[in-house]
Amino acid sequence: MTGFGRLRLDGVGRRFGTADALADLDLTIERGEFIALLGPSGCGKSTALNCLAGLLPLTAGSIWQDDQRIDTLPPEKRGFGMVFQNYALFPHLTVRDNIAFGLRMRRLPKDEVRRRADAAIEMVRLEEHASKLPGQLSGGQQQRVAIARATVLEPSLVLMDEPLSNLDAKLRLEMRTEIRRLHQSLGLTTVYVTHDQEEALSMADRLVVMRLGRVQQIGTPEQVHTKPATWHVADFMGYRNLLPLVANRVDGDAVTVPLGGTTVNGVAQGSISSGDEVVAAVRPEDVRLGNEDVTGLKGRVEVVEYQGRELAVEVALDGGVRLHARTDRQVVAGDNVSVTVTPGRLLVYPSESSADVPVAELAPAGLAV
Repeated sequence: MTGFGRLRLDGVGRRFGTADALADLDLTIERGEFIALLGPSGCGKSTALNCLAGLLPLTAGSIWQDDQRIDTLPPEKRGFGMVFQNYALFPHLTVRDNIAFGLRMRRLPKDEVRRRADAAIEMVRLEEHASKLPGQLSGGQQQRVAIARATVLEPSLVLMDEPLSNLDAKLRLEMRTEIRRLHQSLGLTTVYVTHDQEEALSMADRLVVMRLGRVQQIGTPEQVHTKPATWHVADFMGYRNLLPLVANRVDGDAVTVPLGGTTVNGVAQGSISSGDEVVAAVRPEDVRLGNEDVTGLKGRVEVVEYQGRELAVEVALDGGVRLHARTDRQVVAGDNVSVTVTPGRLLVYPSESSADVPVAELAPAGLAV
């Protein structure tokens, strides 16, 4: 495999007309890392991947592989492998010939082509399907062919653009494990684009969370999961309860906010002063339900969804604000309950601007936050 120590993106940007699809992307990728570019549709993650691949020219910045600038090179000169969402297999070629195609284009000796293609087929566990056409394979098998075709060339970097989004839930889980296994066993360096935060958390060494073409946070899965840098990141990472409030009292990073007719304590995430507009964020699993006579916020269960071991519950607090909770308590719509937040888990962010604040979850039920 062609070696490099690190890949560096310096101020990378891509503009379409007057709109920045990607701006000021600074990222250093170490050899052997698994990096996930994560964010909602339109956040710039696929644009970043296509700039890295050479499929889109930069309008700002530069890309370096160690001391060599590579953003001026065409895609085929960069030596990267790419796995697409739609597999992009040749329908008239067998599994073996699809995998061997790039090797033959490089005019390698026939014996080496056969040896490397066989090894790649074995690596993705498709020995019994080597003579089949793509149309005879399941979606998961086709994706494994695409991965084998990308890795058989022993690229310095593998780029994956939402490769699992066309698969069903069970196959996605299996392929997540498969991709991570191949990444580790082959010593790959991987950049992986996804909008699925669970997928990114389970696979990547570091996450790059993006919004509106700009990086919001770079960190390990644990860092991004437990300490989102902004409320936008918190929103994307599963902090389903996002509440626009006003800070009552601030003492260091301890901040008190009004909620449900009383006040609750939170942890400031940034510079906040008493009286500031803020966004309080908490995960459903950190909202606990108790009997109505227990101390806590008072609420009424509005919606209950069965999710296996737990229930996903929506509770309307006094004052109309709705909180999402996960609980193993047996509750039904109409129950009156007490609500408490796990200490230290209510994160309080500066609201940034009044035009950039989430909508509080008030009636009707189900309004997105």
